[in-house]
Amino acid sequence: MISIQNKSMDIPIIQGGMGVGVSLSSLAGHVAKCGGMGVISAAHPGYQKEGFRKNPKETNLIALKEHIQKAKEIAKGKGLVGVNIMVAGKGYDDLVNAAIDGGADAIISGAGLPLDLPRLAKNKILMAPIVSSARAIKLILKMWDKKHECTADFVVIEGSEAGGHLGFKVEDLEAKKTQSLEEILDEVKEEVTFYEEKYKRKIPLFVAGGINTGKRLKDMILRGASGAQIATPFIATYECDASDEFKQAVIDCHEEDIELVKSPTGFPGRAIVNSFVEKTRVNGPICMKNCLDCMIPCTPSSTPYCISEALISTAKGQLNQGLLFVGTQASQVKEMMSVEDLINRYLREMEEA
Repeated sequence: MISIQNKSMDIPIIQGGMGVGVSLSSLAGHVAKCGGMGVISAAHPGYQKEGFRKNPKETNLIALKEHIQKAKEIAKGKGLVGVNIMVAGKGYDDLVNAAIDGGADAIISGAGLPLDLPRLAKNKILMAPIVSSARAIKLILKMWDKKHECTADFVVIEGSEAGGHLGFKVEDLEAKKTQSLEEILDEVKEEVTFYEEKYKRKIPLFVAGGINTGKRLKDMILRGASGAQIATPFIATYECDASDEFKQAVIDCHEEDIELVKSPTGFPGRAIVNSFVEKTRVNGPICMKNCLDCMIPCTPSSTPYCISEALISTAKGQLNQGLLFVGTQASQVKEMMSVEDLINRYLREMEEA
């Protein structure tokens, strides 16, 4: 049993938020049903709804609330349902409010520093920043304490082996000069101790990036983590909201297929290299015919491609027109299985370890 303030999970697993359309109500609901925390990505959850192209912002807010409710129905009172919201995305305040109004249990926020999250969410929902360094958590917790008189309910520590957008400099990733996940965990533990004592409560730490076996998860728990956030392995599950084509691409990929890619967000990303990625490297920026006005750092006139359109294409199964974000361990995913079987595999390996 993992306690996070007034809520709890039966297993030490948070399913990582993956957008667009990879982790919505089906995946999140089934993970929660198994006693973990299922996480819905707030990156265009309404991409399939009528009216999305005409009014994406409003459609996404409606869809986010709907997916939270559907996930809760699937979970049947078990586990927790969270929402992943990127700081780098536009409409951040509205998405936070929608997650709260929709009845989510937690907000997990990264792709930037969620310094102002408590202004919207304090005492309304569990709040967790995603960080990749002790320096980042030190700044966040200092600001939350000073400005909002609160601290994090839990923290997700994302290492360099994670998929999607990464909180590291691209040159450090390429040179493999990043800290290990174990080192970051040790340093973050030191930083949260002061706030645990001040607020007289434990701040659970969940590690992410490369947690591909139960033994690895057990090792991190023995080192001081409360559990792990796991994403890529959940793509190849029957209940995952991703397209069948995306799931099969993960199963078929090899280690050499996974590389760092340039993202319009300004953060380096890790993905399976396909013809879309190759085209952006060879031909340069792709002309943007439509703009969904979704990312703060993005400048349509100079962006290498539209990150939203690239991810929507993948969600629809049009892989050669889109981006396939995965972690370094994607090549070790070799078969499709149910969410329950995947979670049971982790738990069994933990016992064997």
